[in-house]
Amino acid sequence: MMATLRAHGARRWTGAMTMAAMAWRAIGTLAAGLALCAALPARAEEALDLSFEYTADIALTAAGGEDSRLRYLDNLGIAMDADLEQLAGIEGLRMRIGLLGNAGARPNDGAATLEGVDNIEVGRRGLRMFEAWAEKDFPGGSLRLGLYDLNSEFYATDASALLIAPPFGIGSELAGIGRNGPSIFPSSALAARIEARLQLPGGRVRLAAVNARAQTLGDPGGIDLSFSDGLLLIGEVGGGERLRVALGGWTLTRPSPEALPGDRRPAGLYGLLEAHLVTGPRKLTVVLRGGAARADAAPFRNSPQTG
Repeated sequence: MMATLRAHGARRWTGAMTMAAMAWRAIGTLAAGLALCAALPARAEEALDLSFEYTADIALTAAGGEDSRLRYLDNLGIAMDADLEQLAGIEGLRMRIGLLGNAGARPNDGAATLEGVDNIEVGRRGLRMFEAWAEKDFPGGSLRLGLYDLNSEFYATDASALLIAPPFGIGSELAGIGRNGPSIFPSSALAARIEARLQLPGGRVRLAAVNARAQTLGDPGGIDLSFSDGLLLIGEVGGGERLRVALGGWTLTRPSPEALPGDRRPAGLYGLLEAHLVTGPRKLTVVLRGGAARADAAPFRNSPQTG
């Protein structure tokens, strides 16, 4: 049984930040970004959005596990979004650059679970380039290229993002593939994503081809350009507003690096349902998610969640 206390702040600093040495590197980046914004003309300021978010957790294993030591961990995210239509007159073009700074301990060392217990825990501390992409609109959709967070648009439900357990971000059967997981927190990969809008409220079809080795600036070796692990191909179709339903499927173009001779290429399906039962000042949302995979070398075959 885990006990976790989370302190979270968006677009503001907190006193706990002094506990994370790696955060100071990101502070320098933020200061440079603020100085750049201050030097830009008013029109350019409207086209740039600089944001940051700091999350800190204190966790201990209350019962069971390997130990009950109190552990602190954190995540600092800094992002800059640019509207190049306003900045440079390029119609329908946007860019995003995002950095992550992670420090602190690993509570799963005490809990000793297979899925993990905290969605900001990382295997290696450091500062990483998490997102760096450009997106161009076209009639009825858009194309996005660059370092891409797969979980920002695929296998994601807004309500479950409030929960700390890692499987509520992306299902464990997909999160567990590859030598470093797919292109999700904290390491991203080069990707191409195309989206088409459907003629129903909130309707979307998305397809993406993502480097199967998640490795970015800040990781040993930097951005992987070899594509030696192949590609992760994924698609999702869904729609709805008050009741959102989506179905997705994915496959790797090559067996996982951990695969034995004769193992099949990992592939899987997933489904999402998010129902906003009560809206207004007080809200009630129900989420039902689940996925199943054919993954001989992966630790999970299926992963259901509800909340």
